[in-house]
Amino acid sequence: MKKKIGYQGVPGSFSQQALSEYFSGANPEELLEFHFPEFEDIFINLENNTIDYGILPIENTSTGGIAETYHLLNEYDVYIVGEWSIQIEHHLLGLPGSSIHDLKQVYSHPQAYEQSKPFFKEQGHIKFIPHNNTADSARLVMTLADKSIGAISSKKAASIYNLAIIAPGINFSSKNYTRFVILSKRKEFKDTADKISLVLTVAHSPGSLYKVMRHFEEAHLNLTKIESRPIIGKPFHYLFYLDFNGNIKDASVMKALERVKNSCLYYKFLGNYPSYSLPSE
Repeated sequence: MKKKIGYQGVPGSFSQQALSEYFSGANPEELLEFHFPEFEDIFINLENNTIDYGILPIENTSTGGIAETYHLLNEYDVYIVGEWSIQIEHHLLGLPGSSIHDLKQVYSHPQAYEQSKPFFKEQGHIKFIPHNNTADSARLVMTLADKSIGAISSKKAASIYNLAIIAPGINFSSKNYTRFVILSKRKEFKDTADKISLVLTVAHSPGSLYKVMRHFEEAHLNLTKIESRPIIGKPFHYLFYLDFNGNIKDASVMKALERVKNSCLYYKFLGNYPSYSLPSE
C-alpha cells in the first residue's frame, strides 16, 4: 500500500523539497503526494485519514518560529514523528524578458519576504503582496503574465513555471535553513528517537516556570529549544513549546516527564522522534 504524504503549497515548493529528501530512501512508486493550500489542511487530512503523513515548516534560522504551525500542533491531535532541515535560497522571479525595473509588485509568503527584506529596501519601487506559498506565487506570476509582477521563490519553481531568475540569492543570510516537522495521526516510538517535543502552560505566578525547568536540569536533560506563544483570550499568558534530547524508553526520561506534567496547568506530548543535524554540524 502506498504511503500518502501531504504538504502545503504546490509543486516546486520548499515543503515538497523537504518531503522528497526526507522520504528519499523509499521507492517513489510507494509514495503518493498530496498538496494543499493551507497549513491547517494538513492536520484536517491527517485526522480524516486522507493522508498518512504531513510535512510543515516550523522554524527558520533567519526569522524564527512559524507561529501557525505551533498553534495547529496544539489544536489538533497529531504527533511529530520526524524532522528535516533544508537550506533555503530565495530568488526574484519574473516573466522571461522582464527586468527588475519592470517590477511594481512581488508576491510571496511573508517569511520569504522577511528573509529577503534588505534586498527590497534597496528596491524602493517594488511593493510586497503576501501570498500563501512561494511556489504558488511563482505559478501566479505565470498565470497573470504581467511583466510588472514578480515572485520570491525557488530555482525549481522558476523551472516548473517557466519564469526567469531576475535576481538570484536575495535572502540576506547565506546560512538560511528551514526546519520541517513530519506529522502523523499516530505516535511512533523508534529506538533512534532522541528528541522530545512538548507544549505546556504554568501558573501565572513567580517561580512557576522555574519549577518546571528544574526537572530537566535535575535529570541532566538538554533543552534545545523553548518557544512561547500567546494564549488567545488570556492576555499576557503563554503556551510554552519545548524540545529536549531524550528517548521515552529511558526510565529516567519518563520519570522527568511525569514530574514536568505534575508541575503544569496544561501538558501535551507532541512526539519523540529522531533529530536532524545540519551537515556542517
